[in-house]
Order: sequence, then C-alpha cells, then structure tokens
Amino acid sequence: MTRQSELRIEGLEASAGGSPILRGVNLVIRSGEVHAVMGPNGSGKSTLSHVLAGRPGYEVTGGSVTLDGVDLLAMEPWERAQAGLFLALQYPIEVPGVQLNDVLEASFAAGGHDPSTVPTVVGAEAERIGLDQRLLHRALNVDLSGGEKKRSETLQLAVLRPRIAVLDELDSGLDIDALRDCAQRVEALSDEGLGVLAITHYSRLLDELRPDVVHIMVKGEIRESGGPELAARLDVEGYAAWQLPNEDIPADPVDDPFADPFADPLA
Repeated sequence: MTRQSELRIEGLEASAGGSPILRGVNLVIRSGEVHAVMGPNGSGKSTLSHVLAGRPGYEVTGGSVTLDGVDLLAMEPWERAQAGLFLALQYPIEVPGVQLNDVLEASFAAGGHDPSTVPTVVGAEAERIGLDQRLLHRALNVDLSGGEKKRSETLQLAVLRPRIAVLDELDSGLDIDALRDCAQRVEALSDEGLGVLAITHYSRLLDELRPDVVHIMVKGEIRESGGPELAARLDVEGYAAWQLPNEDIPADPVDDPFADPFADPLA
C-alpha cells in the first residue's frame, strides 16, 4: 500500500424505492487517514457503504464518487474491489462449501498475484488477529460467532491490502477483546497507508481505532465534521444536538445488507 490513494465523494445523492436517503454527502478519504461516520439508526450510514460497494437496489440520483480519479460508480462491484475498495459488512454472510483460503486465493489470482502464498499469509494474520487456525478450514463464516466473523473480516482486509476500506459497524457484536484486536489491526494497516472509512453508532470503537476526522451524519447529510473531540461531545449531547427543529430521527430495524432494500428505505 505504498501508492497514495484518494476516495472522493462529492454531492452524493441516492434513493431506494423512490425514497431519498443520501442527500448530498461530501467526503474525502486519503491513504493513511481514518475517518469515522457516526449517526443514529436511519441516518443513511449503511446506505453510504452499500452505494460505494455497488449493492443493487439503490439509485444514485446525484453527485460523484471517484477512486484515484476514476469513476467508481461506473464500475461493477467486482471492479471496485479490484480497484482497491474493500467493504467489511456489518453482518458477514455465511458461504457454505467455500473455505476462507479459497476466497482469498481466487482474489489473489484475479488481482494478478500468486495464490500459492495465501496459506502462509493467512496463517500469520490469523495468529496476529487471534483467530483460531482451525476456523481457516471451515466454510466461510459458517458456525462462527459474531466475534470470529469480525476477526475473519479483519484478516481478509489485512491479507488483501486494499487502498480504501469501508468498515460498516465493525464493532457490532464484538466483546471488548475482539474489538481491541480488530481495531488495532486496522489502525496498524492505516499506519501503512490504508485509508479507512469507519461507520459506527458508538464511540467505543473510536477509543481503539483513533480517527483523524469524525463526521456526524443525520438524515443522509453530514451535519458536522471535526476531530476526535466531536465523538466526545456526542457522548454528552447525543444526536439531538444535530437535529433540525421539528426533525424526528427514526428508529431502524436490524440492517441486513442482503435484505430487500425496498423494504426499509431508511436502512
């Protein structure tokens, strides 16, 4: 990750089922930077991650997204991954019959890298992240706990070495030990040049993954950006401090990234 990269989001607007969700999002994430996007349920945080990754069911109605000057929105999801974008899902999907090594070897081959090096690299990363080596030979995410799935996602991030990583609720379902292990590994990768966009509800992730910039998103808009002190202010004041007069912040059900996007346009 020696090449300097930049993910530039300008005036991004998106809707699902005819309902607007993102309302002019502006963000710039560069190599080595950690940006945190915080917001209540229904604010559009996960929608932002899904639109960046190219999940079907969303309509981009305005704005642009470029990765190193190339139009990201014009790419297929697999092309975005090959260009260097990585999405860590809030709820990693189970893939019966496919082992973790199989996925990573296929990714290496698709990117023009030697897949024979994968088992050695994966073994070293598993030890570093605290993932039981026996789980490497199990079907991807099948019968893994929430913490094991997130450790596995973090391992994949470390092995694949993307340019920009979007972490959708990395802290969801993690105990304090797993949270610390995953966050510290991501932080180490950022020190090596990884650009990070970390999406979260709570500041506990940011106690371990120290952000350079914190953004508050409400109703599909970035209402304020600042340093880590913004997260501390959020702990005291809550999201109500960023609400407009007479503006309700809706409650969301669990955001399943593979559910029908039209079922809940505020997810």
